[in-house]
Amino acid sequence: MKKICIIIAAISFAAITEAEETADSSYSISTANTLSTHEETVQKDSIFFEPGLQKKRPWRAAIETFGINVGVWAFDRYVMNEDFARINIHTIRHNIKNGFVWDNDQFSTNLFAHPYHGSLYFNTARSNGLTFWESAPYAFGGSLMWETCAEIEPPAINDLIATTVGGIALGEVTHRVSDLVLDDSKHGFQRLWREVLGTIVCPIRGLNRIITGDAWKVKHKGYLYHNYEETPVKFSISAGERYMADNNQLFKGESNPYVEFNCTYGDPFDKESDSPYDYFTASVQMGLSSNQPLINKVNLLGKLWSVPLQTSTGMDVTFGIYQHFNYFDSEPVLDGSEYIPYKISEAASVGPGIIYRFPQINSLANMEQSLYLSCILLGGGLTDYYNVIDRNYNMGSGYSIKNRTLIDFGKYGRFALNIHLYQIFTWKGYEQKKYMVETNPLYLNAQGDKGNVLLGIINPEIELSLGNRIMLDIGLSYYHRHTHYSYHDDVRFRTFETRLGATYNF
Repeated sequence: MKKICIIIAAISFAAITEAEETADSSYSISTANTLSTHEETVQKDSIFFEPGLQKKRPWRAAIETFGINVGVWAFDRYVMNEDFARINIHTIRHNIKNGFVWDNDQFSTNLFAHPYHGSLYFNTARSNGLTFWESAPYAFGGSLMWETCAEIEPPAINDLIATTVGGIALGEVTHRVSDLVLDDSKHGFQRLWREVLGTIVCPIRGLNRIITGDAWKVKHKGYLYHNYEETPVKFSISAGERYMADNNQLFKGESNPYVEFNCTYGDPFDKESDSPYDYFTASVQMGLSSNQPLINKVNLLGKLWSVPLQTSTGMDVTFGIYQHFNYFDSEPVLDGSEYIPYKISEAASVGPGIIYRFPQINSLANMEQSLYLSCILLGGGLTDYYNVIDRNYNMGSGYSIKNRTLIDFGKYGRFALNIHLYQIFTWKGYEQKKYMVETNPLYLNAQGDKGNVLLGIINPEIELSLGNRIMLDIGLSYYHRHTHYSYHDDVRFRTFETRLGATYNF
């Protein structure tokens, strides 16, 4: 599952530049004609696909959601021969009667793989013409069906939340990224690789394009799925080396290569765009050493609703409601101590935010300040005591505060400061180890160690221009954790990592 997600990020973003050039060239052809201003507008707009004109097929979306679960269950049962897939009417009745518990799957499964699975449910509806809000119930319904019917293990409340809410975030991002790839005016090999790439980015959409025949139909109008004139997209890729400190020690740690993809979709100050995720930011970082998770970091921020605010200072200000998905994962460094640097998740989170854009001052090309406050429905953080089956982290709910300061010096480079603060409360814990020994771990039903954790991340970044599109990337991430336990001693832990690489801006 992790490899699939990485292919999605890596290959899809690499196609953004070509898609943008195609859109620009199409527009140039339009404006070259001697038409009136009105005719130019009509001709320019007519080359773009209008989602509102797509026929809605809610029943086909429901059948596909059901089919996803049947297909995954059949693979687990008859190919992998997994015990948990040996279901029958009695196991389904038992699951419904027993109710939901907090399960003990590993960090990446519960807080990344399940949200990705939810994105497939979401996109059964999205790719069948349904809107963002109309597609959301499909993520919930698909997850509920799986939890109650497709396993003999008790249904997990954390899976239902992560798959539904996290799946909506990942689903809308992958749906919109696939828009950047598709071009129905192409044919031959170029059309083939676009369809293959679009299917990798958004598998369910690719399936539906095959079902409808859109995957090979050549169109002479309405053939592009994204309008770069109305919704700009910025993309960059960074690669280099990062150093992960072992227990905050400067000269004891691990060095490994990384690749990071960053995308900014839309303009937060665009007064015409009012649909969910008309503005979002996405960042995916991968560590390429064998002993570290392949997916090291995923940060998504999507606008659900916003309104511009008027000021007398000349600043652009927008206030809105934003959805957050944040995921940080690591393992003990090679040949170091047993300490895990960090595990942090904000799988289901939403809240208000405000963004300021200051007037241009001298050589500054842009200066922005963002502040977000979010309610965490489901999050997670590393624990020092709870270790049941595959779980070494606590789950819970709480809040987060985030700050981003961006200063763009134009041709010279830019500086960014990201500060994340999470406080996650674990309400449902256990008091005695005897209880853990005498209880079936599948039915232990604990979020982890009862208490709360305060997680802080400070991340300054500097990019220095080395040419037209290439920049030197220098970054530092400082992690601080203070965990209060109701039945154990409190623990404070801090560490850091640095990185040095090059960034290419498309």
